[in-house]
Amino acid sequence: MFFNSLQYLIFLPTVVVLYFVLPHKWRWVLLLAASYYFYMCWKPEYAILLLLSTAIAYTAGLGISRTESHRVRKAMLWGCVTALLGILFAFKYFNFASSTLGGLFSHLRIPVELPYLNVILPIGISFYTFQKISYVVDVFHGKTEAEKHPGIFAVYSCFFPQLVAGPIERAPHLLHQFYERHEFSYDRTTSALKLILWGFFKKVAIADRLGILVQGVYGDPRSYPGLPLIVATVFFAFQIYCDFSAYTDIAIGSARLLGFDLKLNFRQPYFSKSISEFWRCWHITLSGWFRDYVFVPLEVATRNTPSPVIRTTVSLLITMLLCGLWHGASWTFVAWGALHGGYLISDSMISGRREQLRSSFKSPVIQGAFDWLNVGITFCLVTIAWIPFRAANLSDAWYIFTHLFSNLGSWTDLRALAVSFRGLGLEPTELSLAIAFGCLVLLYDTIDKRAGFWPSLQSWPRPLRWAVYYSIAILVLFFSPYNRAQNFIYFQF
Repeated sequence: MFFNSLQYLIFLPTVVVLYFVLPHKWRWVLLLAASYYFYMCWKPEYAILLLLSTAIAYTAGLGISRTESHRVRKAMLWGCVTALLGILFAFKYFNFASSTLGGLFSHLRIPVELPYLNVILPIGISFYTFQKISYVVDVFHGKTEAEKHPGIFAVYSCFFPQLVAGPIERAPHLLHQFYERHEFSYDRTTSALKLILWGFFKKVAIADRLGILVQGVYGDPRSYPGLPLIVATVFFAFQIYCDFSAYTDIAIGSARLLGFDLKLNFRQPYFSKSISEFWRCWHITLSGWFRDYVFVPLEVATRNTPSPVIRTTVSLLITMLLCGLWHGASWTFVAWGALHGGYLISDSMISGRREQLRSSFKSPVIQGAFDWLNVGITFCLVTIAWIPFRAANLSDAWYIFTHLFSNLGSWTDLRALAVSFRGLGLEPTELSLAIAFGCLVLLYDTIDKRAGFWPSLQSWPRPLRWAVYYSIAILVLFFSPYNRAQNFIYFQF
């Protein structure tokens, strides 16, 4: 079941009404049934994997909490993590590893035929696996108590708003909320509906529209010279941001309707002044997960390394390579992770000097210009890194890298751009809408960064506020470029 489907528009209000009608003690049963129904609408048999991983994490958490022996507790922790990662590997990475080794053996002329699993990647497996790993690790380190109620833990493990694409919730933040009695609140409901509406706008009016050109160009990049490649790459930067942040908005809004608070996952990432700041603002729950459960342990494990610079460099590079691999079983994602690893290493080396240079300017105007220069540089670096992320393979990514600036300004290039727009269904009106809607998102982020968009809007006269609400709703209803729901990009991860 997709958020941007008629089925969900019926499902969500039904669950919300039943939730507030039922007595508090039975609400977890409703949420559990609704969450499994939500997941099983995609592929029913894969609910078994969700149930299995839940049982493994629940049992391990209880075992760790009830055992005094550090050695036994550690064995339980690693046994659980190995089992969870083993399931993830089997369904997501086995064929990638098999094909990679097969290619290596073929290159070495070693006649080995490796197996191939004919399975479909379970939707959301990377998200719910990481959430369970964080739970057992936190139990092991005493950061959270093991959940004894199997039903409550099962709901925490499959809560439908954030099940398939996050935010990746930690137990100390979410688990206790299933015990709390949530009463219906008009203010909370209107706040949630506004967020959901804005999410739908970003998804159907912007991301899906930009995706028309992105898919056309990246589907056959060798047919296009530099300018169309540049436009498609910039469009993808906004497509993936609007698509994924839209999912997060709808997820947070859906949970808020029920009285639950989910973690913020985006904080105006394209206004970041450095790559480090970008990763504090982009997919915040994932970057926080890798920081706490990969980078920090690597730093601790290598604390005896003579050079702190080498230690941080190696830890950052390994962390970002794994982050890239988390996104998909492909060398393109590894390349994307390697690029960001290199960015972060460079950023850690120059951040101090950058701040010194900024402080040397006494004029606030010059400091502001310096900040905007850094915003532009960061956006360009992030956008360049999106090339391997979006490309079908490394060969296509390399072609795009090496042809981004070919024939710029030539009539051939301009004609190719115009033909690509029209051939892919983006007439001048569609292009204008895509750019205008993208500017609306930037305006929203600008206001939200300074004072919060919705609180600021609340101070407007009521007629103007409702004009904004109706305008967004009309844009959602009448400016979607498709007649059917399009998958969210992060569903494939």
